[in-house]
Amino acid sequence: MSWAAHELESYFLQKHVKVTISFLAILLGCLSPDLFTKLPAYGIHIGSRTLLKAADAATWQRGWPGAGFTHSLTFGVVIAIIVLGVTRSRAWFLGLLVGQFAHALTDTFDSVGTMLFFPFTTQHYGLGMWAYGAQAGRYADAAAYYSSLGGVWDVVWIVIAISGIAVFKRAYFFDTVVPNDPVWPWVQTRLHAPDRVLVAAYRAFFIYGACRVAAWFGWARLLNPLRGTDVFDPSWDGPRWVARVTAHAATTAIFWANTGRGLALWLISMAAVGWFVVRPLWNRAAPTPPPPSEPALASR
Repeated sequence: MSWAAHELESYFLQKHVKVTISFLAILLGCLSPDLFTKLPAYGIHIGSRTLLKAADAATWQRGWPGAGFTHSLTFGVVIAIIVLGVTRSRAWFLGLLVGQFAHALTDTFDSVGTMLFFPFTTQHYGLGMWAYGAQAGRYADAAAYYSSLGGVWDVVWIVIAISGIAVFKRAYFFDTVVPNDPVWPWVQTRLHAPDRVLVAAYRAFFIYGACRVAAWFGWARLLNPLRGTDVFDPSWDGPRWVARVTAHAATTAIFWANTGRGLALWLISMAAVGWFVVRPLWNRAAPTPPPPSEPALASR
């Protein structure tokens, strides 16, 4: 799993998706697959007791039976449709869809991968760039992730985000982000939050992600007390010292058979859902978010 890319990629996505889209929806979509699955993968540790710990972290978080469906493309479609029906917001529908798809595809880079075309196939798709290590616990997983190409992956996302520095500017926030999402003026109206608080909240997710990368990378490389987990191994599918978990098909023929069936059924079902469900909801949805009602948002 990625430790910080899901917080960072939302800024990149909202800048490069050339439609009216909600930044908050992208962020929520990017985080949604892990909201209810990551904690049981590690468990809660209170003294010597461990609570809510899944017996098999990889199966629970990415597989079936388990909560691996949250990392499928279908899950993104379902939550986006529900939100479109409730809020009638096209910007939130697209944001959730883009964000959740980005998370599901990003997590294909580790050794376990994701069931992209679930429920039509439980075939996992993983490139094996770094080893999935959640089964070893939070700290051992952090040591493994930041001792491999996984840590490099997070650093790359920091660089990508910083290279588009314009998205963090105050003017960009008020000219582009706020007009695409009525949540911001609603928050300001209800909480009487000044402009600087909204800007700070918008930038906070990047700061959190960047600080998280720096803190965990520094811990793994400099302060890690776990014996045997302090070796930096940037090789593909590393580090070799962690108990690497995979979820590959038994044979290449089975892989392609599962992929062909899953992709075909997924595309057919999505076409039907798009025509009979999404199209009516989209047509009744508001084409653009309502304009800000607070003068402060316009004055900046």
